[in-house]
Amino acid sequence: MQHDQELSGGIHPLLAGRFSPGRFDPSAVVDDRTVDLLLEAARWAPSAGNSQPWGFLTSRPGEPDHGRVVRHLTPSSARWAADAGLLVAALTRSHLGDPHLPYSEFAHYDLGQAVAHLTVQAQAMGLSAHQFRAFDLHGLTSELRPNPGWEIVCLIAVGRAAGGPPERRERRSIADLRSAPWPPP
Repeated sequence: MQHDQELSGGIHPLLAGRFSPGRFDPSAVVDDRTVDLLLEAARWAPSAGNSQPWGFLTSRPGEPDHGRVVRHLTPSSARWAADAGLLVAALTRSHLGDPHLPYSEFAHYDLGQAVAHLTVQAQAMGLSAHQFRAFDLHGLTSELRPNPGWEIVCLIAVGRAAGGPPERRERRSIADLRSAPWPPP
């Protein structure tokens, strides 16, 4: 455990300082330029065959799509996510337009990379991001009606955190990361 703590002090401060806030400052606005920079960071994420199988719907308080997203949050996420300056629906498409690549088994992985890039960019800009799946997927999909082949995977709340990171942030050990997938010797 001591070794893990020493290593965590050596990772980039953007990664070490990242946390998923349980509350957002409802008065903090996420402007157009910030939204564009977050999406630009996601745009540069690597993907299998450069397929870039991701898409995003962004909505801010006061915009019509914001209400369409918020109404499908579960009560547990509505308590904090509705106050974020930006809600992002992250979508992926497994079926690609290229006839030689009709299906990408990496689409969800690739979307995860794009969301990670967006999250780190938010952190670099002094914002916080909280990825979550506590919403009515069927209801939100019916409400937003993405194009055929596209599916909503998660939502991301972005904004200024209300309060700081939790005092204790438990993470699995490096040894556990290495051993958990394998049967004991």
